[in-house]
Amino acid sequence: MPFGEENMAKTGKPVIQVKDLYKIYRVGDTKVRALNGVDFTIYKGEFCSIVGTSGSGKSTLLNMLAGLEKPTKGEIVIAGEHMEKKTENQLVKFRREHIGFIFQSFNLMSTMNAVENVALPLTFQGVRKAQRMKKAGELLDLVGLKKYKKHKPMQMSGGQQQRVGVARALVVEPEIVFADEPTGNLDSNTSEEVMRLMQKVVREKNQTLVMVTHDNHLAGFADRIFHIKDGKIVKIEDHTEKRAAEVGPAGDGVPAETVGGNAGEAPGQQTEKEDGAQGAAGNGGAD
Repeated sequence: MPFGEENMAKTGKPVIQVKDLYKIYRVGDTKVRALNGVDFTIYKGEFCSIVGTSGSGKSTLLNMLAGLEKPTKGEIVIAGEHMEKKTENQLVKFRREHIGFIFQSFNLMSTMNAVENVALPLTFQGVRKAQRMKKAGELLDLVGLKKYKKHKPMQMSGGQQQRVGVARALVVEPEIVFADEPTGNLDSNTSEEVMRLMQKVVREKNQTLVMVTHDNHLAGFADRIFHIKDGKIVKIEDHTEKRAAEVGPAGDGVPAETVGGNAGEAPGQQTEKEDGAQGAAGNGGAD
C-alpha cells in the first residue's frame, strides 16, 4: 500500500487507482519524464490536493486522471474503469457522465444567467427543462447564491462566479470532481472562502474532489496532500482526522451565504470565449 493511505483504506472505497504511471515526451533527442512512476489511491468522499511547482508534473497528472492525455505506461482506474484503454469517444462519454470540472477561469457563458449556466450540462444529457432548472436552482442554494440566480457573470464577483462553477460541476452528480487551480483568479481572502465552500460541499454530497494547485496553503484545506516533484509523488500528508475535527459532521462548517461574497470585491471580468465554454460546461473538458 502506498504511503499515506492507511487511514482512508480502513473506511473508504477506492474511486481512483493509479499504478506505475509514466508520461514521457520526446523533445528532439531528449526524453522528458513528465510522470516518472506514480502510484496512489484516492477514496470515496475524500478531498485531495496535488501540489507542486511549475514543471513538477501536477497538470500532466490531472490531464491523465481526466482522460485528456494518454499515459506512456501504467494504469488509471476510475470508478472501476480503465481510462488508458478507452477510445476518445468513450472518454468523452465517461467524463460527461462521471466527472465534474472546476476551472481557474470559471468558463461561464456570458449570455446566460447563473441558473442557466449551472443547468447547461444537463441539457447535453437530454434532461427536460423544468427538471434541470429545478436541480440547478437547488445547487445554487447549496453554494449560497439563492439571490443571484438571475445574475449574469458580469454582474457577479469573481468569488460568486466560481461558486457558480462549483454548482455546475456538481449538477450531473459526478463521482469525481477535478479542480484545476480553482482559486487562481481570486484574491487571497476569497480564495480561502471558496476552499471552505468546497470542503463543505464535498462533505454534504460525499463527493470525491481532486484539486491541483501550486499553493501549499490552499492545498492544506484538503484531507490529504500529494506532493509531486520531478514527476514523482515524494510525500503524502494525511490530515483526515484533523479535517474531521475542524469541520465536524457533514453539513457543519462555514454557512454558504457567507462564502465568497466579499462586499468590496470587484465584479470579475468575463474574458472566456463562448465557443470554448460549451464543452467545458458540459463536463467534457477539452473535448
